[in-house]
Amino acid sequence: MSPIIVGLIGIIVFLIIMALGVPICFSMLFVGVIGFAFMRTPASAAQMLVSDLLTNFSSYTLTVGPMFGLMGFLASYTDVGRSLIKAVDSYIGHHRGGLAMGVQVASALFGAICGSTPATIGTMSALAYSEMRNRNYAPELAGPAIASGANLAVLIPPSLQFIMYGLATETSIGGLFLSGIFPGILLCALNAAAVIIILKVNPNLAQPAKKATWRERWNHTKSGGIPIIAVIFIISMGGMFAGFFTSTEAGAIGAFSMLVVTICTKQLDFKRFIRAMVDTVRLQAMVFMLMTCAIVFGRFLAISTIPTTVGTFVATLGLPRWIVMSAVIICFLIMGCFVDLVAMIVLTMPVFFPIVVTQLGYDRYWFGTILLILIAVGSLTPPFGGNIFLLKGCINFDKEATLGRLFKGVWPFCIAAVLAVVILMIFPGIASWLPNLVYG
Repeated sequence: MSPIIVGLIGIIVFLIIMALGVPICFSMLFVGVIGFAFMRTPASAAQMLVSDLLTNFSSYTLTVGPMFGLMGFLASYTDVGRSLIKAVDSYIGHHRGGLAMGVQVASALFGAICGSTPATIGTMSALAYSEMRNRNYAPELAGPAIASGANLAVLIPPSLQFIMYGLATETSIGGLFLSGIFPGILLCALNAAAVIIILKVNPNLAQPAKKATWRERWNHTKSGGIPIIAVIFIISMGGMFAGFFTSTEAGAIGAFSMLVVTICTKQLDFKRFIRAMVDTVRLQAMVFMLMTCAIVFGRFLAISTIPTTVGTFVATLGLPRWIVMSAVIICFLIMGCFVDLVAMIVLTMPVFFPIVVTQLGYDRYWFGTILLILIAVGSLTPPFGGNIFLLKGCINFDKEATLGRLFKGVWPFCIAAVLAVVILMIFPGIASWLPNLVYG
């Protein structure tokens, strides 16, 4: 039996057992080990499995994830988010839909010290959703505004998803962080524009609020959220971009700085610290296991020669590269509706990265940015929109916020994200110029 046939059978088996409810990491692990054993020997498969488990779970490079993850959880369990949303709301909350637009800005700023979509949803839903409902915002605007705003944490550094992409493709994590800054600002602006357009069509979805005085704005600005974010970002991200330390060291320094700042400002107690530590361990254990299983599955795909065969086939078609890239974009939009964002990155990179970067010649930083936006769109859309289901769990107290109403309201924000992809296709330098300037 040819390696390609074995590889295709393995992919089909993987999809079947995943559809039966087996977690994606164990599905990849099972197919990867069995397929490798069939094409090589059981002894070599066992040796490969043990080696990858030991190597990845003891990897110094992979500790960049837990460090930035701890920084994010420390921020989410303190009053940093509350101070931030109050500050942003004081400036634009008096406009019709202002708080929904403010959530976009607050999510982008919170993402600068969090890097986690679930943490951003949890924080913003706890702080902003009830306030929006009190101001007569409809659930189909208030909920999707939070879910789409949380996707900005995917692009704004330090992003957990950029870390996973960088590790999976051996791309500079610092360069990836830089590549997400301008696209993150672009998507934030497009999300805010989506709110404005939604309310132009249906003004009854939100009502204006009382305008804050400049004294109130200044008091909210200096109260903690924005200054803390600025200090932490400059210390960790600024030091990394300046070349003073590596991305892993930046994560450690950022987590330590967040710990010190929140203790000094009396926003963190021992109970919250323990919760942050436990949640960090849980999240990173999942990520480490997912990465390891994806590597095992990727080794199976590599010896099946499917990635190289597909890449060669695409090259022989002679199609303009924008057509091929458009097909890749459609594939990710569809797959993103069914598979978790992190899992999608580690699962698809062995096949798509060589095609897009090696065969088509696209910039690796640009592709990473496009990829994260596309998969983030899938986290908003049915049938398995992860952000919407997570949001629903956070706002279960609101019986009017049904899944139907929440999914109904996400489409303008999905269009905004797709528009961001189109703009990046036309002007790729938005994502690639800065990282190539700094890292080459």
